[in-house]
Amino acid sequence: MNVIPSEGYSITLRLRLANRPGMLGHVTSAIGEAGGNIGAVDIVEVGAHHLIRDITVAAGNDEHADSIVEAVRTVEGVTVVNVSDRTFLRHLGGKIEITNKRPLQTRSDLSIAYTPGVARICMAIHKDPEKVYNLTIKRNCIAVVTDGTAVLGLGDIGPAAAMPVMEGKAMLFKEFAGIDAFPICLDTKDTDEIVRTVKAISPTFGGINLEDISSPRCFEIERRLKQELDIPVFHDDQHGTAVVVLAALINALKITGKKIDEIKIVVVGVGAAGTACTKILLNAGAKNVIGCDLFGAVYRGRTEGLNEATQWYADHTNPDNLKGTLVDVIEGADLFLGLSGPNVLTVEMIKKMNRDPIVFALANPTPEIMPEEAWPFVKVMATGRSDYPNQINNVLCFPGIFRGALDCRASDINEEMKLAAAHAIASVIGPEELHPEYIIPSVFNRQVYPLVAKAVEEAARRSGVARRERTETRIGNAGI
Repeated sequence: MNVIPSEGYSITLRLRLANRPGMLGHVTSAIGEAGGNIGAVDIVEVGAHHLIRDITVAAGNDEHADSIVEAVRTVEGVTVVNVSDRTFLRHLGGKIEITNKRPLQTRSDLSIAYTPGVARICMAIHKDPEKVYNLTIKRNCIAVVTDGTAVLGLGDIGPAAAMPVMEGKAMLFKEFAGIDAFPICLDTKDTDEIVRTVKAISPTFGGINLEDISSPRCFEIERRLKQELDIPVFHDDQHGTAVVVLAALINALKITGKKIDEIKIVVVGVGAAGTACTKILLNAGAKNVIGCDLFGAVYRGRTEGLNEATQWYADHTNPDNLKGTLVDVIEGADLFLGLSGPNVLTVEMIKKMNRDPIVFALANPTPEIMPEEAWPFVKVMATGRSDYPNQINNVLCFPGIFRGALDCRASDINEEMKLAAAHAIASVIGPEELHPEYIIPSVFNRQVYPLVAKAVEEAARRSGVARRERTETRIGNAGI
């Protein structure tokens, strides 16, 4: 089976093996021949005539996992006792929980944390609403909001099915930036109702992270919430992707010796992410960007497939008003940026690009072209996948961006802050480390998040959206 094993499809096989030499070898050979990637091998129980072993195996998809199990069943002297899907086990009961930051063990604790002491805190906030930031969770709290209409590559699967992704996002906020985040999955697709609901719950939160809302509604929802709320609103599918794409491009251009204002960029997929990526590239100095969708190049005067995103594209890109398909407009391009679907780009198209082409093929799980096909013909290759070099992953930016915004109580996350985040991410890789297969740091590089937070906070102050000065406050009724 021609699939690439992934930890996302890992299983644990509990096997009863006859206690005789060579049995484990027979099992591992069967797994290997079926294309499984073996991880941990553990002994659970040893008997006179048998052993119980747990073997962890990475598969490529559900069907591949089933075929691995069947291959093991055919081994003489082996009984499959149980098969556990490690990803489902990890999600049992959800992935996040609420814990208390202060002890609650005595009457004194209760009197301070709840009634009667809490009434003093309520009245302090009532008299001075700004104190809500220092006296409640609001100062360090994000709502991760979705309607479940554009979840990963799965599409419109609804709010309940979107919950595991939002929980995962909350985990990332906590792990990488120490931010408390709550999944808010809304059972409505109505734009007005979503805006009203988020506004209604906003007093609890210091920021709003919009997630997996379909285009073009996501544009209006974000625009209206940014106008009507005094806390930062950030649609990560748009701007998180854009920030990390720019960070990767900054370093890719260093490798190719090209300048952003001189290169030709072709973007395939002009939805939410494609539009946001284009805007940040233009703000960073790009001059020549051409977008393509199902109808071909987006140009001034085109009538097919017009919506808010494509109309903006037609008005602000494609300076030479090129027409035709991707095959036509990719000639002489320096950067291909794919935010569409699998197998859109071919080797023949890459050969039509400029010298030392850069290809960012970000469709997931199957990119616009597989790296194995592209590598002989490109200078730099990046995907959205974790199993290839140069993964362009939003987690590199959104925890640090919100950390910086919360720390200075920013009223907005603006273009200056996004540009600052991109340059901070790029700066993690020094000149001596830069390599065609290392243009973007790992998501587990702990240097990234404080650097991004600091850069974002400084940009917020420069651009006038920071509302909290770096001053020490006295903890007490007078100083909070």
